[in-house]
This record gives sequence, structure tokens and C-alpha cells, in this order.
Amino acid sequence: MARLAQTAGLTDIQQEIVSTVRDFVDKEILPVATELEHRDEYPQQIVDGLKELGLFGLMIPEEYGGLGESLLTYALCVEEIARGWMSVSGIINTHFIVAYMLKQHGTQEQKDHFLPRMATGDVRGAFSMSEPGLGSDVSAITSKAVRDGDEYVLTGQKMWLTNGGTSSLVAVLVRSDEGHSPAETAAAPHKSMTTFLVAKEPGFGEVRPGLTIPGKIEKMGYKGVDTTELIMDGLRVPADRVLGGVTGRGFYQMMDGVEVGRVNVAARGCGVARRAFELGIAYAQQRHTFGKPIAHHQAIQFKLAEMATKVEAAHAMMVNAARKKDSGERNDLEAGMAKYLAAEYCKEVVEDSFRIHGGYGFSKEYEIERLYREAPMLLIGEGTAEIQKMIIGRRLLEEYRFQG
Repeated sequence: MARLAQTAGLTDIQQEIVSTVRDFVDKEILPVATELEHRDEYPQQIVDGLKELGLFGLMIPEEYGGLGESLLTYALCVEEIARGWMSVSGIINTHFIVAYMLKQHGTQEQKDHFLPRMATGDVRGAFSMSEPGLGSDVSAITSKAVRDGDEYVLTGQKMWLTNGGTSSLVAVLVRSDEGHSPAETAAAPHKSMTTFLVAKEPGFGEVRPGLTIPGKIEKMGYKGVDTTELIMDGLRVPADRVLGGVTGRGFYQMMDGVEVGRVNVAARGCGVARRAFELGIAYAQQRHTFGKPIAHHQAIQFKLAEMATKVEAAHAMMVNAARKKDSGERNDLEAGMAKYLAAEYCKEVVEDSFRIHGGYGFSKEYEIERLYREAPMLLIGEGTAEIQKMIIGRRLLEEYRFQG
């Protein structure tokens, strides 16, 4: 086994799960990932394999048919999957966030209804927070829910749904001013937001009355997985599909989901960086210049040393953030740091591996070309670097408040 990115203190069960996923990646994902990615083809066979492994229910409690594992176990599995193909880890991640939000905030009826089928992967989740004019300012959400008897009528346009087409359950954040005056809403806009659990048919077009998934958004990288818009025009949702049964809590529920999602994005960065390092160090020993492998040139050795150190540092921070959350402690500082560092280091390690490959790195025949297009998504997913630094800075000021 390679020396980098090892995790101390794992149980035998955790080691077995991660080892099983690693073997699956080596045998079922890596051999086909680049070909599928270039065709922008949904990896149905891979997804079916993940269902058989129980990965869709990894963190869902055993009482609902899941494996009841920790965030750390999940993050380590995501790291392995992203090492094979980052898009596959995205298919798992959005599903996991919705299942986590249900487990933490759902009513008992909502848990009983959705979690058993989510554990098997028969119901697959997506979550919808962003909008076309929103960017990082979640408080500027304009999508609305208006009460009409025992239902709510939802209207608005959402953006950047991973699994938007293939999912059958979407957690949608909208504004519901029910119980709040205009002045209260203006002063604290996050208090007027509600998360709705919207069931739908997989596919594109009008997937249920009032709900349209227009089609896949063409992307530079992160292909295979479907990224879409979501348009609500008079979408009727029963009142019992308000997450947790009470309006006005959606912002906090979504932020809780995004917090664990940031650990996931950090894990993805670790996985992509590790694969880039593997490709770079292998190529450096095969490629010869000036009568010897380029790995024997000091300049390349320096690059490999820097890449390996970044892989190790990012992995350690990701593991720390996951363990902090598993302990029940607040981990927004650690998750923000891990996501920020892992994404930045991933970009740098991938670029260094690309440079080691020289001109061949620019060819689609080499895997590093795919990684070079995938890494930038991690810089913006689950909050940009600037957002992470805002979170980190504010938390540091709380922790180190000047007492003079």
C-alpha cells in the first residue's frame, strides 16, 4: 500500500469498507473513467455497483436499512472514489447531504418514508440552494412558497443542481414569509427560509406538474454527472413535506448539510490530488531526458516532494474535520479550513503533475488532462475560497476574542 494519505486509528470495519471501495475504484472506475468522461456519459454501471456495495446508505442509520457509519468513514470512501473519477463522488455527495438533513432535521414520518429507500439507492437525492443571480449570497434567494390550504405553491428558478435529472427527491430552499412581517424579513432574511422535500420522476422536461428540469448544463469538467437548473411554476407541495414540519428553519438546515458537504469536497480534493501525484510520479520514472528518467532530475524531485507534502497535509486536515463532526462538536472552522486547503492544494498538485507530463499532459490520451479540467470545480463547490476564508476569519475572532 502507498505511504501517503494513511489514516491512523481506524477500526477493522472501517479499514475493510475503505479497502473494498479502493478495490472497486481500481477495477471498475479507473479503467473506464476517462472514456466515459470524454463522452459525458452517465456512469450507470458504476452507480449500480455502488448500490450493491451499500454506499448510498453508508451514513444512514441501521434502523432505516443503512450501514450507520461515521462521517470519517464516508469521507475516506469519497476520497477513494474521487481518486477514480470525481464525478462519481458528486453523485454520492448530494444524495448523502439530503439523507443527512433528513436524519438530523426530518420528522419521524419523513424519515420513515424516505430513508429506507435512500439507503438502497432506489430514491436518490439532490439539493437545491443556488439561483441564477445568487452567487454566494444565500440571503438573496427569491424563489417563494405561498401557503394554500394544506399545500404550498412554489415558484422560482434554481441553479446548479448536481443529480438534477437522475434524482427522485430534491431538497429545495425557498423563501416563505409566513409568520414574518416585511420588516422582520428584511432585517433577518435567513429566518424566512424553508426547505421543502420535493419528490419527482427522474428525467428531463416537466417531471411533475409545475416542475421542469430543462436539461444538462454543459461544463468544462465534472462531466458524466448531470448538473441542471430547476424551474418551479405553480409547483404544489403538501405541507407535510416541509423539512422538520416547521417553516423558517431552512437556512439552518441547509447550512448544516453544507457543513458536512464541505468535508466531502475536501475529501474529493484529497482524492483528485492523490491521483494526480500517482500519475506524476509514475510518468517521471518512465520519461527519459538527457540520458536518464526525469525523476532523477532535481527539479522534478522538488516538485514531487512538494506535491506529496500537500497531499499529506490536505488529507490530515480533512480527517480532523470529519472526526470533529463525528464527536458532536461544532466543526465549521475545521471544515472550512479543510475544504479551502484541500481545494487549493488539489489545483496546485494537478498543475504540477500536468507540468511533469509536459506536452503529453495536453493530450486527451493522458488521464491528467481530465484531472486538469476537474480540479477547478472544487474551488467553487460548497462555497468559494473567499467564503471559506470569511467563515474561518469570523470563527477565529470568536475563539481569540481580545480581552483588553
